[in-house]
Amino acid sequence: MLTSGVHREVIVKHHTQEGSTCVLVLFMTALCVRIYKQVRDSQCVVHMFAYAGQHICMCRSTFQVSNLCRQQSAADLDLFSQLKHEIIHFICPQHPKVRNVFNLDFPDSNHLAKTLTIVSGPDTVNLTYHNFFASKEKNWADDILAITYNAARNNACRQVFLDKIYVRLSLQTNKDGKIPVKHIYKMFPADKKRVESALAAAQLPKGKYDTIKPDVFTETAFRSFMTHLCPRPEIYEIFTSYSTKPTMTKENFTKFLNEKQRDSRLNEELFPRLRQDQIKALIDKYEPLSNNSNRGLISPEGLLFYLMGPETSVVMQDSLAKSQDMTQPIPHYFVKSSHNTYLTAGQFSGVSSPEMYRQCLLAGCRCLELDCWKGKPPDEEPIITHGFTMTTEILFKDVIEAIAESAFKTSQYPVILSFENHVDSVKQQEKMANYCKTIFGDALLTEPLDKYPVSEYTAAAQPAVKITDKSPNITGQEVTAYEAMSSIVNYIQPNKFISFENARSMSKNKSYAISSFVETKGEAMIAKSAVEFVEYNKRQMSRIYPKGTRMDSSNYNPQPFWNVGCQMVALNYQTMDFPMQLNMALFEFNGRTGYLLKHDVMRRNDKKFDPFCDRIDTVVASTLTIKIYSGQFLADKNVKTGVEVEVIGLPGDPKKKYRTKWSTTPNAINPVWNEEPFVFEKILLPELASLRIVVHEENGKFVGHRIIPLDAIQSGFHHICLRSESNMPLTLPALFVYIEVKDYIPAAFAGAYSRSETLPEASPSPEETKASPEPEAAPEAKEEPSTESCTNPEPTSDKKEEASAAAEPAEAPSAAAVPSPTVATTESAGSGDSSQPQTGSEGNTAALHVLHSS
Repeated sequence: MLTSGVHREVIVKHHTQEGSTCVLVLFMTALCVRIYKQVRDSQCVVHMFAYAGQHICMCRSTFQVSNLCRQQSAADLDLFSQLKHEIIHFICPQHPKVRNVFNLDFPDSNHLAKTLTIVSGPDTVNLTYHNFFASKEKNWADDILAITYNAARNNACRQVFLDKIYVRLSLQTNKDGKIPVKHIYKMFPADKKRVESALAAAQLPKGKYDTIKPDVFTETAFRSFMTHLCPRPEIYEIFTSYSTKPTMTKENFTKFLNEKQRDSRLNEELFPRLRQDQIKALIDKYEPLSNNSNRGLISPEGLLFYLMGPETSVVMQDSLAKSQDMTQPIPHYFVKSSHNTYLTAGQFSGVSSPEMYRQCLLAGCRCLELDCWKGKPPDEEPIITHGFTMTTEILFKDVIEAIAESAFKTSQYPVILSFENHVDSVKQQEKMANYCKTIFGDALLTEPLDKYPVSEYTAAAQPAVKITDKSPNITGQEVTAYEAMSSIVNYIQPNKFISFENARSMSKNKSYAISSFVETKGEAMIAKSAVEFVEYNKRQMSRIYPKGTRMDSSNYNPQPFWNVGCQMVALNYQTMDFPMQLNMALFEFNGRTGYLLKHDVMRRNDKKFDPFCDRIDTVVASTLTIKIYSGQFLADKNVKTGVEVEVIGLPGDPKKKYRTKWSTTPNAINPVWNEEPFVFEKILLPELASLRIVVHEENGKFVGHRIIPLDAIQSGFHHICLRSESNMPLTLPALFVYIEVKDYIPAAFAGAYSRSETLPEASPSPEETKASPEPEAAPEAKEEPSTESCTNPEPTSDKKEEASAAAEPAEAPSAAAVPSPTVATTESAGSGDSSQPQTGSEGNTAALHVLHSS
């Protein structure tokens, strides 16, 4: 990492239109190629850091292809439709060759302001750098960042993802400006014969070495090609259940929308049904034949286009934006947290990197960990590493600079720095404190704010950094936090955990106190005293971290700890396994602030909450029904595929994991599953539960997945665009499903549950109306009377251990801010689990710093 030179930021101007895709217009010259080739193998001209994210979609109709350097290949042009999450910072290069190329020794050259590097990659570790040079000075970075971190775009409807494919193919032209047909075959490799037939049916050239003129490859031609390539028989079956004629009347379409696309829990006075003019507007928007739309009719093709549009998004778009109360004390929030943030691989060996701090911050982390050790002579610069292991060392100063650069790029809410301090030198601790003060500047919270007393510190406050530093070294001896470090800890102060009883008597109303627990200790506390743990987390904070035996940097399941209200459930961000996927999916909501307000039952003092209960008297439980209809473009070759569905939540929620059968034939383009729906009855706390859908090939290979919080799901027919193992949207793979979420009604009150009342008949034919065996129902907990929310007699330890074990995830394929407040805390010895072998002083956090956005 370059630590010297002038730091700059740039913004890219982009064009947006309501209802259209975002456009990047990059003006490049032939000089770009020369600069790129000369700089690529030398010192980085520009340093840009990013969290692996989603593709940026561009609209071909306004993209200035003619302004792009003609020497750029199709692959280079394709880059613009595949940009990842980025944040861009420019560091003035010092390498003589680079300075000569950019003529940087002449102050009027302004070449540095014309350079741009975009970093992309499949995860937070494996990154690729793309360098560009523009003919004009532009301000780029902030707007690119706004596009790539647009949560609505990342959760866009199916049609937006198909538009991306069209744009990508349109941009991949040859030197004559034509589109090679071979690129279409490459885009859909699963079945070349079907691609050939679809091209012919759309009246497009089909020869592998043929080309298509851009004015021939229109959006209409592409849509016709896709319709023939991926026919949708299940859509016609749904259509015929509402109309036996070639078109559906406005009245029948209204009935379909009200019965299948409307949440049955909505109050009709507050959320009235669609008016007739709104129904007509939908028909006009999606029906391709004007002759039909003029008469208020919609065809099966129009219904399909509607079901791929934004009105049928599976995610409630309002939940993606910042929508929660951000003025409550920090203990009332879940905080996105990282463990041993500096590591890029395993816990025992591997490379440490300041880049990981950027990646985690850009991923939305608000709590980072710094393991600080004494530097060696002659410089005696404090370092960060995993003590007594073979992991590499990095400078403490470099990490602080990396955090300062990116702390508040994606969230303006406080950043908490958890210092595990092993530095027993007064001189080096003074260096550490000085780096924090000078580099963080006003963003460091050094004194409590007058408006926010320590006992009332909220997520919305604008804090600075303060550290109280007292943490143990590897031998168990305590390292004293000297005055320089201890003076910058305030709002989050480490506290040695002794017992819940002690915490009640000693920590009353101390919302700034925090204790750390290794996962095994936390699990034992949940199994033995879950209610006490919830009460503890109402008053103060807890941080959970992985056990020391996870040398491969695997992660534990965070859900059981969220169930008892643990605020900072720290995970290894270099490992994209199921726990990390769950963590990333959850914190994608509330504007990606990194803070999620806990449910009312985990905050209020007049009620006690037992996560092992079978009823919460202040919460209406939910029932979720899902039918998997079909998949689209699930693999690059024709294989059989299957879908797995489960609900992740409280121990008393349905535990059954449903699986479809393998698709009847090897078909990756449009497999269909004609099976009964899966029903998850009595989900006790919907706000804390998530729906997980995973697709596998028959050989077990991971295809894609999606995890969505239950309270963000919309009822109805949906195309669910799948995500990669690192939670990036996959452009082509998708599932077509029907989901209904409704209030749970016990059978004693509602009679036997009838699926026929909640799901449409796929076809009225006698063959498909024959009785089929019901899927095994999810086990239902026995319901007992309760006079208070979850205040039933506490379950036995054995029962809780069983439920805790059930909450562990099944094996999933491994995937692989400082103008805002930063909080510092230090933790004393003994807060961890001494029974676990550890390679470092895990859990004994030296200090938690708070950074704030000024």
